[in-house]
Amino acid sequence: MTEHDVVYRDSAPRSGVERVVEVRLPTAYGEFTAVGYRDRISGEEQLALVHGEVAGGRTLTRLHSECLTGDVFASRHCECGEQLAAALREIVAEGRGILVYLQGHEGRGIGLLAKLRAMKLQGEGLDTVEANLALGLPVDARDYRVAADILHDLGVASVRLLSNNPLKREALVAHGIGVAAQVPLLMEPCPENIGYLRAKRERLAHDLPHLDGLLGRS
Repeated sequence: MTEHDVVYRDSAPRSGVERVVEVRLPTAYGEFTAVGYRDRISGEEQLALVHGEVAGGRTLTRLHSECLTGDVFASRHCECGEQLAAALREIVAEGRGILVYLQGHEGRGIGLLAKLRAMKLQGEGLDTVEANLALGLPVDARDYRVAADILHDLGVASVRLLSNNPLKREALVAHGIGVAAQVPLLMEPCPENIGYLRAKRERLAHDLPHLDGLLGRS
């Protein structure tokens, strides 16, 4: 633990995160500093990838919910893996920015096995919202409090948020992080994920204008 951590905890006890470790992390996209956190409330370990000087305002930021099937195995059922790679590229091109990788967000917060069960139901004709409800699970159980705490710890006052999801913007604002702009992160759809994207736009209010030619305006 560094002196910074002690001062932050004593002077700002409202924070729910503890900064545990920082390490240089060279990647295929560019060089980052991996900042590891522990959520004091849930006990979960969380990670922020930081590129350049990020303190202050209008920091390009991605809140990325973990998605094992998309991020690791490049599943075509969703666009998560492509969004992760695109966000890292955009942050490096910008010269400064943060990607907060949120553990505990698998399947919009329902967990890996429940997500796989929901995917099976989607293969049988339900959409992503209907599948969660059929399992007796919430449509979206994600909490962005820990992401805001991490951004506060990194000295970020406001962000340009890489997201198509208006709920992320609302959550950050509710937790004291300004959102100066919402920056689209639009991936080319494929036959395997077009139904999923349709449901995200029509049922979850995601801003996906690139689907207009395929789906028509909702």
